[in-house]
Amino acid sequence: MKKLKLALMFIVAVVAASFTLVTSEKGYEIGSIATDFTLKNIDNQTVSLRDMKDAKGCIVIFTCNHCPYAVAYEDRIIALDKKYKKLGYPVIAINPNNPEKQKEDSFEKMQVRAKEKGFTFPYLFDEGQKIYPQYGATKTPHVYILEKTNKGNVVKYIGAIDDNHADESAVKEKYVENAVNALLDNKEVSVKTTKAIGCSIKV
Repeated sequence: MKKLKLALMFIVAVVAASFTLVTSEKGYEIGSIATDFTLKNIDNQTVSLRDMKDAKGCIVIFTCNHCPYAVAYEDRIIALDKKYKKLGYPVIAINPNNPEKQKEDSFEKMQVRAKEKGFTFPYLFDEGQKIYPQYGATKTPHVYILEKTNKGNVVKYIGAIDDNHADESAVKEKYVENAVNALLDNKEVSVKTTKAIGCSIKV
């Protein structure tokens, strides 16, 4: 009886520990080292962080075709890439949505949208939805700024692109630009996290 009781206590402890492990998983935090990924780009080639050999870091943006918030930011994302790619911080866009849940976010329609808008950056498909949970992304768009260091790609900023998705002319705080500018000046990022505003990721 005593052995049975101990066995039951052990099982309960294991289950509790497993539950804690799952529910505490929130993705990356500031200072986390982002693992590399290999995802298919709209040109049918694969892209990895290690491909950015000459970059100082990158601006990873989880985004998609259908979400009105993501669409509202498309021109600003293109502008970010054009401005910062030459300075060492290119944009890497990743579509995290399940196309079976949202047909507009299929790989084929990603190719069409990228051509229509003239995307200047990789637009990658998170097939099987394996990468966005590692980051902890919950919205489209959701931004993670990574800085390349000897330790790896360190997360320096997480959140929104700026403080006004609806009206670019009314933006007061350009969170991503401010963060990248600080990194380029070898300064501490002052605003490290903000709340990402957008559509929920379709699973």
